[in-house]
Formats: sequence, structure tokens, C-alpha cells
Amino acid sequence: MKKIIFTIMSLAFMSMAIIAKENKNIDMENKSTQTVGDAMVDIKTSVGDIRIRLYGETPKHRDNFLKLVNEGFYNDVLFHRVINQFMIQTGDPESKGAPAGKSLGSGGPGYDIDAEIVYPQYFHKRGALAAARQGDEVNPDRRSSGSQFYIVTGKVYNVGQLGQMEKQLQYQQMQTIFNDLAKQHRDSIMNMRRNRDQAGLQALQEELVKKTEAEAAKNPMTFTDAQREAYTTVGGTPHLDGTYTVFGEVVEGMDVVAKIETTATGSMDRPKEDIKIISMTIVK
Repeated sequence: MKKIIFTIMSLAFMSMAIIAKENKNIDMENKSTQTVGDAMVDIKTSVGDIRIRLYGETPKHRDNFLKLVNEGFYNDVLFHRVINQFMIQTGDPESKGAPAGKSLGSGGPGYDIDAEIVYPQYFHKRGALAAARQGDEVNPDRRSSGSQFYIVTGKVYNVGQLGQMEKQLQYQQMQTIFNDLAKQHRDSIMNMRRNRDQAGLQALQEELVKKTEAEAAKNPMTFTDAQREAYTTVGGTPHLDGTYTVFGEVVEGMDVVAKIETTATGSMDRPKEDIKIISMTIVK
């Protein structure tokens, strides 16, 4: 791998946000099987019904979602952010009856949820259900919104595109490791900067780069066979893998998801004609 070049001089703690632009509008037959601890929920929307499975391996997200369903929290919320060939997002309680032009996407139940990123077992394949969250710069622990979630649509990639994306994810992984190490040495860095100790800063930077490379080598960011198969057949959004909590998947109704995905949108990616969740029901 090409040697990474980071700098502690500016303490630039970066985050990457990439939005996919293309997708093939195809439906998906989900062949995964239900496991112990999973739960099923039916989502009745104004344009059709969707059935989702919530994973037992993400119990905090599963239990919180079921709690909100039982409270009727999601009744009448809008799909307030829809990006064709990327995802559809909902769960903002402030969207209920929201007038046209109102800024949406910041509402929730008043709390967030610890990240449960079970990667690479669960990833951003087409039909994946994942928790929305604030960006890394203000949310380094990647805690999830208490209510907002999105359903992945994405695009289909070829092998070459996946290879380039894999390199990008590896760089992102190394950047995160380096930033975390730099934060641990923040006091020393600031002291050396005040004293204009350029030699000390350079020596520490070289040390942190070596540690970053060693740490990344223990668990390199590479796509699994399951990811490669999904992303080259049904598609998805691999850019987000390992950084957001994927806590479920659509098992029926991807045609409805596609209908929502391709609806006309206006400013802030809000559908021009409201599409809402009428109700949710836990499947016994």
C-alpha cells in the first residue's frame, strides 16, 4: 500500500461523507434467514407496504425501534430525505404535518443510541436498514439517532470500482486511527507547537504514522466475499460500510422502496409530494 502522509501540525481531524450518485433500479429477494433475537415489523406507507427484519445482534437498536413502534412514534412521519440511487430516510417526528419548505432532519425522541456496528457481517447492501447519525466531527463515537433511519438503495459496482473503493476505505481507516492517536498526544503536540519544536513534532508524526500502519495491518479494510457478491449483483452503498449501524433489512416491499426512491424531490431532497408512514406493526 502507498505510504500514508498525515500531519499533526494542523490537528486536522477529518471525516469523509460520500454520496453515491448512481444505481440500478432492481428489486431484491433477501435470502438471509431469521435468527434468534430477530424481530419483524410491517411498515404501512402511503405508497405501499414494507416488511423489515431487525437484527438480534444489534439489540439496543432493535429494542428501541420496537419501543417506538409500540408507542406509535412513527405514525405519520414523512420520508423527508430521498436521494435516488442512494437511500430513503425517515423517522423525524418534526416532519409530521410539516409545511412545504420546512427544514427537516434534526428531530428525534430526545436521546441517541450507542453504536452497534457489526461489520463486516452487516453492511450497506441494497435493502439494508441503518441508523442515521451526526457526522464524525461532532459525533466521534458514531452514536445513532434515537429514531431516524434510512433504507439503502445504492448502485451496482463492477470489480474495478470496488477495488478503488476498497483503497478509499483503507485510507479512511488509517486516517481515523491516526487522528485517534494524535488526540491521545494532544497536550504534547500543543506544547511542542508553542515551543516551536519542529524536530519533536516531526519525530512524533513519524512515530504515529508507523503505529497507524501497524494498527491498520491487524484488521485491514477489505471487502468480504459476501460484500463483493452483493455489490456486484443487487448493489448498495459500500462507502458507508463500517461507519454507521446497520440494524436490519427489508425482506418484502423493495418495489415500494424503489417507488419512494424515484419520486420527484425538491430542496433538501424532500419529496415534492409527501410520502409518509401511516403505521407500523410488530409481526408476531
